[in-house]
Amino acid sequence: MVQRKLTKRLGELLIEHGVITSAQLDAVLQQQQREGGRIGSLLVQMGILSELELLGFVAEQLDLPLLDLNKASIDREAVKLLSEVYARRHRALVIAADDQQARVVLSDPADLDTQDAIGNLLAPREVQLAVAPHGQLLALYDQLYRRTDDIANLAEQLQGENSPGRPALEAAGLDDSDATVAKLLYSLFEDALQVGASDIHIEPDKSLIRLRMRVDGLLQETELKEVGIAPALVSRLKLMAGLDIAERRLPQDGRFALKIKNSPVDVRMATMPVQFGEAVVLRLLDQSQGIRRLDQAGMPPALLGAFRRRLASPNGIILVTGPTGSGKTTTLYGALNELNTPDRKIITAEDPVEYQLPRVNQVQVNVKAGLTFARILRTSLRQDPDILLIGEMRDQETAEIAMRGALTGHLVLSTLHTNDAPSSAVRLMDMGVPGYLVASTLKAILAQRLVRRLCEHCKQEHPPEPHQRQFLQYLAPELTDHRFYQGVGCASCSHSGHKGRVGVYEWLEITQDMADTLREQNIERFNQLVAAQPDYTTLARSALQLALKGDIALSEVLRLAEWVE
Repeated sequence: MVQRKLTKRLGELLIEHGVITSAQLDAVLQQQQREGGRIGSLLVQMGILSELELLGFVAEQLDLPLLDLNKASIDREAVKLLSEVYARRHRALVIAADDQQARVVLSDPADLDTQDAIGNLLAPREVQLAVAPHGQLLALYDQLYRRTDDIANLAEQLQGENSPGRPALEAAGLDDSDATVAKLLYSLFEDALQVGASDIHIEPDKSLIRLRMRVDGLLQETELKEVGIAPALVSRLKLMAGLDIAERRLPQDGRFALKIKNSPVDVRMATMPVQFGEAVVLRLLDQSQGIRRLDQAGMPPALLGAFRRRLASPNGIILVTGPTGSGKTTTLYGALNELNTPDRKIITAEDPVEYQLPRVNQVQVNVKAGLTFARILRTSLRQDPDILLIGEMRDQETAEIAMRGALTGHLVLSTLHTNDAPSSAVRLMDMGVPGYLVASTLKAILAQRLVRRLCEHCKQEHPPEPHQRQFLQYLAPELTDHRFYQGVGCASCSHSGHKGRVGVYEWLEITQDMADTLREQNIERFNQLVAAQPDYTTLARSALQLALKGDIALSEVLRLAEWVE
């Protein structure tokens, strides 16, 4: 490979071309003497140049193309020519290759040692260099260097280490296969964290194992043909969670903690006997991310202000509703984080405790021991609390105790599994809670969903499809000819068109008129009053606002509306 070398020192070239001044270079050199580091990195760190300005200049001097990797075509097979270790060490990525040539992107193309190392690693191919920002490389490493190959290889190795008729106990880690099982599970967890999965599903079938990960609300599937390793995986996970490895006829729940690449991860585990063994679901809680603040949840400013004002109330019940996986717990923890001050006593009843909060008395439900939500609540009311959080109102007894607590001067936060805000009040009465209790204590309801956010790098305008026009004709006729965005797929979003999720919210404050109708159990009149509220916006209309801003696709609005309309 022919080396690309700057004709002068970087600082001299920048001054010569009028990009920086002599005074700025002197300041950078002084900083370098105090703390060390490379001139280019210090220029960016000190805010003298942006990374793109610096890379553009260096690329021009070396006669190399500057690429936007989010829009570039990347050959996943070519990526494998450079191992992840070397790619991260040299800040490099192979994006295309054949038998004669390889195209390599660098974030520091002026580093001659890196050029030599890459040339040697990819020999005898001729290396063609290009330049890209370091941040783009880092984001792509996690997407492109998945652990799927490692998982497949370890599964094959584990299958070979275990004879067909061997007991699951031996295969669980009490023999020589222990190291292989541990490596396989570590690779599985590492891969899940890299792609931002919230859950891992292990599902044995007749002739294969399905490993599925829930990313941005949707499952992604990998199949392993080594079906014989399923008992070893499940038994090993049971040992980690302190479950009974001999019990395979009944469901079991447990939890354990581990560290993946120095990130603490809490894992909730649930097993279930199925036709061909035991299915396992692992919910991952990345403790290193911390608790998300309310202002990071994506609530509209007006809604966030109303929610915070209601949280400042000394008593009453605030409900957060939605299906499983809609972010209810995250919202409640964000609320508790704001309320958690030295002058307030907070007690929570949770099943399970997901995040540890300082100064908060968190109680784990244990039904087997008789420690139910209702029992925790009765005891909590004698502990002089200011605020109570109930993980979920599951039955009439729990709901009634919570409401009597709200009547006696406590602020109560809880969740319900309902489709929208208005139906939550009705659900409480359907559970058997007297209308007068609901009317006297329920102050506000926040319904929410999580929908997929469009990838910023590949979203494009498109007119609505015929079935989408039909939907818009019903919800917002004036928008039937509006052009909405949809993702086409790129390297940044793994060609899915979506990247991350965003919250959709519906806020309902209970007025005195609404409370009167609840007391009379006049549901029809209650719904009429809700619909007449000037500040009330349904989930579907809230999602449509996000689609109009280009944050989500119109297809996501339709998907959500099917749940709530």
